[in-house]
Amino acid sequence: MARPSDYRYRESHEWAKLEGDIVTIGITDFAVEQLNDLTYCELPEVGDSVTKDESFGEIESVKAVSDLYSPVNGEIVEVNSDVDADDFAKMKTDAFGAGWLIKVKVSDASDLDSLKDLATYEAQLADDA
Repeated sequence: MARPSDYRYRESHEWAKLEGDIVTIGITDFAVEQLNDLTYCELPEVGDSVTKDESFGEIESVKAVSDLYSPVNGEIVEVNSDVDADDFAKMKTDAFGAGWLIKVKVSDASDLDSLKDLATYEAQLADDA
């Protein structure tokens, strides 16, 4: 699965895609692969606020429980109901598209400036390997 070059990436393997004032957030294919057998995902509700660098939910697998961290400040405008219903097929097959988690109306798009571009994120993965 090719990682999109127009997305931004957190060191903790969340991705963010800005479209207008909406940021779509998900976890990378690497995170999905590392977690392996996903069993549960706890996501916030539409209307909830998220805070940059703070947890907005968690994802569980048979291996581990991992917090999900927001790359931006803002208000949740949409939650992926497929993932919320614990159907992880889309995350496994399309982590950067149909497998998104939440959409946030961002308070300040410059929050994304502190995230990694694709080359820097892939260098991190190579260093971790």
